[in-house]
Amino acid sequence: MAYGLYKGIGLIDNFPKFQCFKRGNLIGNATPTFETPSIDGGDVISGLVLSIVLWIGMTILLVVLLIILEAVFWFSLFILLAMLYWIFFRALKFVFNKSKDTKGEIAISVVYAITYTLLYVGWIFGIVYLTEMIK
Repeated sequence: MAYGLYKGIGLIDNFPKFQCFKRGNLIGNATPTFETPSIDGGDVISGLVLSIVLWIGMTILLVVLLIILEAVFWFSLFILLAMLYWIFFRALKFVFNKSKDTKGEIAISVVYAITYTLLYVGWIFGIVYLTEMIK
């Protein structure tokens, strides 16, 4: 960071914009209603066949639910990584906005780099310290 401040490096914001999303596009307002059917096994053979059919049906349902859970997991991971990228990019952009003042002066560049490093790492240690104090 000190070298970047010394050389006068600037950052270009090329993060894609996700502003074309409109509320209600993905999730409808209608709530589905479910009715539970009454299932009577009857004889031993029909009960056995019914239990096998239900077993296969529940297996298929669990596989579909696991696929949906995987999609939700990867989507959540993408959102989390995008948020972290945005936070770190904004932090570096904030630091390198000072590069106009520090270009060609190593002492001021090092002071700014150490100060911002302590600030950005310090709040993380502060959060860890506070969570340990709360426990």
